[in-house]
Amino acid sequence: MPDLSAMDLAARRTLVGELAMRQLDAAYNLARWLLGNDADAGDAVHDAFVRALQSAHTYAGGNGKAWWLTIVRHCCFARLKEHGRGRRFVAIDQLAAELGEAAAQRVLPNTAADEPEQNAAAAQERARLHRQLRGLPEEYREVLVLREIEELSYREIAQMLSIPIGTVMSRLSRGREKLLQALGANGDRP
Repeated sequence: MPDLSAMDLAARRTLVGELAMRQLDAAYNLARWLLGNDADAGDAVHDAFVRALQSAHTYAGGNGKAWWLTIVRHCCFARLKEHGRGRRFVAIDQLAAELGEAAAQRVLPNTAADEPEQNAAAAQERARLHRQLRGLPEEYREVLVLREIEELSYREIAQMLSIPIGTVMSRLSRGREKLLQALGANGDRP
């Protein structure tokens, strides 16, 4: 990490732009989970990019991914408030296609099966999991997405959400428990 104190504003903006571009997939994925569709997610990420460049002088180094995703999160909430609507949910198939292999393996059942029957069964499992994940209260769904899909640490999530690390751990635990209960109650898991 270069010495930020010696950087002029143009250099900071370049650094922030590069940081945002490296984490563009994570930003878009978070926005999709929070807003529920491609168009709004794309608009929110664009807004966040503009805001990040305008706020480049405030970036003090440290975890750039958490800093950037915090801006994306705030832009998503501002967009929801501005449009006066509640959160909408993500189309399951479209989201699964965009997660990417590494994230999909952490959250979704294996979809690399060779047989059409296995592919169909995996798609059904994925759909059941996403239905239940969508049904979780926002506070649990958000920390699960940040931890399990975006692979942020507890500390990074706590900083992003401005909550104590213990609250992050508690929400993750309760969210996982609620997800497992919902899957079991619906006969989706043994």
